[in-house]
Amino acid sequence: MIKEVLQQLEPLDAQIDALCSRADDAEMASTTTHAAELAELSAEENTLLQRCTSLTPEDRVFLARRPDRPHITEMIDNLFTDFFEQCGDRQCKEDAAILCGIARFHGMPVTVLGHRKGTTLEENLRCNFGMPGPEGYRKALRVMKQAEKFHRPIITFIDTPGAYPGRDAEERGQGEAIARNLMEMSGLTVPVLAIVTGEGSSGGALGLGVANHILMLENAVYSVLSPEGFASILWKDASRSGEACTMMKLTAQDLYADGIVEEVIPEPLGGAQRGRQLLFSRLDTAIAVHLAALCKMSGKALADQRYKKYRRIGEMRGA
Repeated sequence: MIKEVLQQLEPLDAQIDALCSRADDAEMASTTTHAAELAELSAEENTLLQRCTSLTPEDRVFLARRPDRPHITEMIDNLFTDFFEQCGDRQCKEDAAILCGIARFHGMPVTVLGHRKGTTLEENLRCNFGMPGPEGYRKALRVMKQAEKFHRPIITFIDTPGAYPGRDAEERGQGEAIARNLMEMSGLTVPVLAIVTGEGSSGGALGLGVANHILMLENAVYSVLSPEGFASILWKDASRSGEACTMMKLTAQDLYADGIVEEVIPEPLGGAQRGRQLLFSRLDTAIAVHLAALCKMSGKALADQRYKKYRRIGEMRGA
């Protein structure tokens, strides 16, 4: 459903943008015809957007994968200052699929890292469409251990279809690199805040996701594998991915209900791409609140809380 709604919104958005740009002309802006036309288009747009209030899990997967969804570079530009990128794993090479660096959040030194997909085809290819190799996870671990040394909170942004599954990545230690991240992150003595902004799939997402608190955007998804992979394994039919989306309980709302996610951050109607500044404002507030709470805890308390959080996931509950 959401796909059809967004397709219908595209020409309306173009017309509204054209009218607004013409409104820069004071004479044009004052005409009754112009104002009436703009009001009519806006009303039609709002009517369509109201159909986005009850989304299915399949709709949310579609929104989570949109290429125009805000990516980590936009998050850094709008939420942090003085960002200084850190490159290389000190063993093999630089992996552009993970972006790492030091920054300030409201003046507080923090370490920021996350999956990077890119926004153009050239960037997509350079970043391997957000699928890191072992070098990316080793780089991430290097900067996280550096953050622990200098007592900086860690903020991660998760948005990946999964770690790169190629033979060359496996030969260079993909599984070991992710497993080491899980082990090392579980014992970090600084606050770790993870934010799922798009799709978080498999160990490729979890390699940056062992956090004290996990936040998710309203239309983000977080799962053990893709719905297509789930359907292929369970039914030998990837075309049943829509059915899989519901069974997998992968939405932010499902995970919040299960106590895995601490907060779901609302998105503008129609998806995060339709109101970037509003989304960044909400993210800024949420990060500030959660960091303030975590920064009051001692290093041992942070590690213990993180350990207990993950031990509770998947516990059997009484009927």
